[in-house]
Amino acid sequence: MQVIDAYVNQYITAVLKICPDLNDNEIKYLTEGISITELANKHFYAYSDSVQRQVSFVAKGLLRMYYIDNNGDEITIRFIKENGYATDYPAFISQSKSRFNIQCLEPSVLLNLDFNYVHDGYENFNGLQKFGRLIAEAVLKGQQSRIESFQFQSAEERYLSFIEESPELFNRVSLSYLSSYLGIERQSLSRIRKKLSGK
Repeated sequence: MQVIDAYVNQYITAVLKICPDLNDNEIKYLTEGISITELANKHFYAYSDSVQRQVSFVAKGLLRMYYIDNNGDEITIRFIKENGYATDYPAFISQSKSRFNIQCLEPSVLLNLDFNYVHDGYENFNGLQKFGRLIAEAVLKGQQSRIESFQFQSAEERYLSFIEESPELFNRVSLSYLSSYLGIERQSLSRIRKKLSGK
């Protein structure tokens, strides 16, 4: 029970970091709707071509979002670490089928809210409407940043940006997944790492 309470407190802290002016009733509503899921390494949280019925806060663990291209290759588009949200957010809010798989890279603990519960919260609480808008803005900024990185950065610059923004993931993500995420051939990524290490 203490562990669960710690995860819920972690969630509340993360929520208030995004939207600090939520009142007690709004926070209570969010926490009362939570269900908790524990997933093993390599377990799938969501599959492509399915509708995601819930949005989930990652209290512990690491997941990756990816799709399979026309050549059958897995293309990683996002890593979801602690305090992030495991969801294809645009597909979630429209309740349309996602094009992406979401798979655990580590044993993970997820705090879930169902779509209808989230929607009712938006209808009944002004603060939760604002929270939802801020989440949507964060998703949009993240997507735009990724698009611009491929338009305006070299492979080496994308790698350096990743290390700067997510240094704690450096030893948690395989070279194959990282090269896929950065859009760099694995051999090229190895050369970049070797060059930057001075070896």
